[in-house]
Amino acid sequence: MAGTRRRVAYRRRRQNRFSMFLVSLVIVMLIVVVAVKSVDLREKIDAVTQKEQTLDGLIAEEEARAQEIEEFSKEVQTKGYIERVAREKLGLVYEGEIMFKEED
Repeated sequence: MAGTRRRVAYRRRRQNRFSMFLVSLVIVMLIVVVAVKSVDLREKIDAVTQKEQTLDGLIAEEEARAQEIEEFSKEVQTKGYIERVAREKLGLVYEGEIMFKEED
């Protein structure tokens, strides 16, 4: 009986060691998977951050362009601008005015 008890105790210790090895192996595998996914997510975050900065720059450019267009639309509605365009592009003059052109 003493020999049987020793064998049972030896098997239990061996099973406990094997179980601990399996649990440790699973934990190590989980750590490796988490580390790999962490690196992958970090790369995705960096790519998204770079894209966000690019889009922020484009937004700023478009806002500036919209401001210029708004200012130009206000300028176009002034009487001075209309007169200048009529004189330069259409060659119109007021009644009684004489227009002199330079020869090329």
